[in-house]
Amino acid sequence: MELQNIANTLHRVRQVNPLVHNITNVVVTNFTANGLLALGASPVMAYAPEEVADMASIAGALVLNIGTLHEKEIAAMLLAGKSANQHQVPVIFDPVGAGATAYRTATARKIVKEVNVSIVRGNAGEVANVVGENWSVRGVDTGDVQGDVVSLAQSAARQLGTVVVVTGKEDVITDGQRTYLVHNGDALLTKVTGSGCLLSSVIGAFAAVEQDLLLAAASALVSYGVAAEIASASKGQAGPGSFQVAFLDQLAKVSTDQIIKYGSVIEKI
Repeated sequence: MELQNIANTLHRVRQVNPLVHNITNVVVTNFTANGLLALGASPVMAYAPEEVADMASIAGALVLNIGTLHEKEIAAMLLAGKSANQHQVPVIFDPVGAGATAYRTATARKIVKEVNVSIVRGNAGEVANVVGENWSVRGVDTGDVQGDVVSLAQSAARQLGTVVVVTGKEDVITDGQRTYLVHNGDALLTKVTGSGCLLSSVIGAFAAVEQDLLLAAASALVSYGVAAEIASASKGQAGPGSFQVAFLDQLAKVSTDQIIKYGSVIEKI
């Protein structure tokens, strides 16, 4: 995958300013909206079952995030997802904490069964539990994992018929046939609540402007990771608070030249 193509995709996001409809969790709503605005997308947070189908139908992408679950929100997600499917709007699904509780796991599996999801983005434990693999999950976060993450991602992609992104120290992107590894990012991202949730929404912004979903996902991860690296370098030994602000700044400023210079994505043969 050429870094120039990734840089071009970032440029298109900023040109198009795609509308990204988020049904996300209460912990990350503000950070997600600000991150999408910084990147160059246009966020909307619409949750009411009475309007989600209409909103999803006019969006460039729909992002479903189960971080803080309740029945009304689940119903809204299903309505929005089915509307997005009817209107050829890509759906990005973040199964936050799948595997932590039976209810959360069942909800994640219900969504991927009833909605034609374009991209699933989660950590290894979450993705594994969506497809019935027994990987340990603690709360909504997991640390280091034991197992073949590439094989897990490929198997999940084939089982779900979708693109799967498994994020960690090494990010894996696959449709079950083609697989790419991304090595951009910074450890401070793990100290900022909602950094993974924002990434899922950023993937939505890229999927809104690029039909090749592998390219869209890779472009999102490289752009996000390069911005994090630059932000971390600019703050030296600073902590997560100042890093978060610097990261939002870099999402707005990261350039196509920096993507080409610092981007790291390789095909897994």
